Amino acid sequence: MISPAAMIPVALFALATVGTPGPNNVMLTASGARYGYCRTLTHIAGILGGSAVLYMGVAFGLGALFQRYDLVQYALRMLGATYLLYLAWRIASAPPPTLEVAGDARPLSFTEAAIFQFANPKVWVMGLTLTASFLPGHGPVLLNALVLTTIMIVVGLPCLSFWAAFGSVIGRALRTDRAWRIFNIIMGTLTAACVGFIILD
Repeated sequence: MISPAAMIPVALFALATVGTPGPNNVMLTASGARYGYCRTLTHIAGILGGSAVLYMGVAFGLGALFQRYDLVQYALRMLGATYLLYLAWRIASAPPPTLEVAGDARPLSFTEAAIFQFANPKVWVMGLTLTASFLPGHGPVLLNALVLTTIMIVVGLPCLSFWAAFGSVIGRALRTDRAWRIFNIIMGTLTAACVGFIILD
């Protein structure tokens, strides 16, 4: 089993990968600003849940499929890029909250956020690196994979929460419809810019 001392580098890896800007964190900032932190919790839970399933799958050989077949990588990149552009358009074109029809607007659901992780090559790379660098070559694979995944989730939760809470603070500072439109366009543009990292990664 993974020793306590070996868990520290894994935690630092999680902090560096989950906590830094990327598609998930840009979208969480936008969601936090628009819907508040509490309503964005389903989005956060979906990211963590989808990532956890992917990490476990990679540990049990799913990563070999991703690495071996270029067509699979290409398909995931195109799927992820297309979906990200769609989300970018949704963010950029969203009206100010004061102009929305009640009940129409909502953050990403748990399922939507979880599925997006499988179309996000950055999360695949994180899973592959996690397994290749930290999964021991001996001992029970299931237990060791669970330990690694748990560390990623435990460290990832406050990281993702920070971005959602940061967005919530920004949202309270946006007091006019014009400010909201500018913010939405900026966040939509940043989300679309993340496509470059997906395609060029």
